[in-house]
Amino acid sequence: MVTKSKTISIAPKGADYTIHILGDQPHPVRDFYHGMLRLTWPRTFLAIALAYLFVNALFAFCYLVAGGVANAAAGSFADAFYFSVETMGTIGYGAMYPASTAANVIMVIESIVSLVLTALATGLVFAKFSRPTARVRFTKHAVIAPMNGVPTLMLRLGNERGNQIVDAQFRVVCMRTEQTVEGPLFYRMIDLQLVRERAPSLQRSFSVLHVIDEKSPFFGQTPESIAEQEYELQVMVVGLDDTSMQVMHANHRYFAAQIMWGARHRDILSEQADGSLVLDLTKFHDHEPTLPTPTFPYPSP
Repeated sequence: MVTKSKTISIAPKGADYTIHILGDQPHPVRDFYHGMLRLTWPRTFLAIALAYLFVNALFAFCYLVAGGVANAAAGSFADAFYFSVETMGTIGYGAMYPASTAANVIMVIESIVSLVLTALATGLVFAKFSRPTARVRFTKHAVIAPMNGVPTLMLRLGNERGNQIVDAQFRVVCMRTEQTVEGPLFYRMIDLQLVRERAPSLQRSFSVLHVIDEKSPFFGQTPESIAEQEYELQVMVVGLDDTSMQVMHANHRYFAAQIMWGARHRDILSEQADGSLVLDLTKFHDHEPTLPTPTFPYPSP
């Protein structure tokens, strides 16, 4: 058995974090549909176009070998290809047509293949269009600052679409390396207790808060210690899209270097003199330093 390897990048842009997988056994045929769903739209259209041209070229070669296409130039692959496209596309200009038994047999086979390819392409495009996707923006940094005198981990997220994510649920998992009593290292996942884990709807902006108390994995830690223990935060948002009425989700990772101590996110919501509210998304990623407190003595950045 041949041992294969691949590399998966799971870090945000600019972070050095990749996983090298050894002994992977891909199944491209079995996972073809799933792989096509994950492709971007330009690559999907390119794949469909290349498959269409390849199949037509294959049948054009068959017509070229078998012959029997009326009004096609002898030995012309171009004429055979154009006739194949007319047949598969059910265009039928009438200038060229099958005039032998062999050409008619190939035409029947091509018609059947055309039905299958059209059904597959239509189903794929429809599935990609109907698949619910979320456009949730996460701040570039998570911050740790005093809130009401208590150290609190804070991160901000927002819905970039004009819809509402109904019954939005938030989950934050802290991952870090720990050493067992026996000696080996392992990767522990700890669910963070949030101040609020649900919101009736997520329309614009929401701050996720985790109080750092004795039960928190951040209790007693420092920026240096979380870097040494390779802390990561994985944030998950799940909710119901009020437009399509389908469940959607979004997730984001924060690494130790992306957790800022002694800082808070700038306010992006303000009230005008006439009572109207202004949501300034240009400050979405901005943060500002906070003063140390007796319960939170870490220096401001």
